[in-house]
Amino acid sequence: MSHEAVLAFALFAFAASITPGPNNLMLLASGANHGFRACVPHVLGIASGFLVLVASVGFGLAAVFTRLPWVYTGMRWVGAAYLLYLAWRIATARPPGDRGPREAVARPMSFLGAAAFQWVNPKAWLMALSAFSTYVPAAGGTRVLLGAVLLFGAINLPSITAWALGGAHLRRLLRTRRSVVVFNLSMAALLVASLLPMLRSP
Repeated sequence: MSHEAVLAFALFAFAASITPGPNNLMLLASGANHGFRACVPHVLGIASGFLVLVASVGFGLAAVFTRLPWVYTGMRWVGAAYLLYLAWRIATARPPGDRGPREAVARPMSFLGAAAFQWVNPKAWLMALSAFSTYVPAAGGTRVLLGAVLLFGAINLPSITAWALGGAHLRRLLRTRRSVVVFNLSMAALLVASLLPMLRSP
């Protein structure tokens, strides 16, 4: 890849990673509700799972969807259903002060859960498929593909970390029960809204 192509790919990776989507909105909500330290496994799980997903797409998985488009369609709808469930959990999460002494405390998504979620995350698939259909030449060889995967991962990790840190800073402002409830309802609504353009795309 030329220097211009690498720069264009890096800009795409940054724009795709930093803009709102299911991963970033959930990290923002988790950071605000639980603090940054509790979100670290969630952040690392997203980064690892997305890296594996991008590598799989780059090294040939996209061809499966070309031959069997119904597989991709099915995965998008499974992902949408799971995101609606996650939105419901965020919307109905009780503020810490409302939980009884024996009530289980909700936790951010685990490392394995976050990594596995990338395989049904519609935005993650769109990011990976767009990267290799638009920016990375199919005839570039293993070295070019591996370099693109690692560059995408290196840009994605700090981008998603910024959302978790942003949520942790918001935590300081959510000092009343009402503010926490309003924030969680807003995050749930945004998570649902983030699905619409992704499900309309081919």
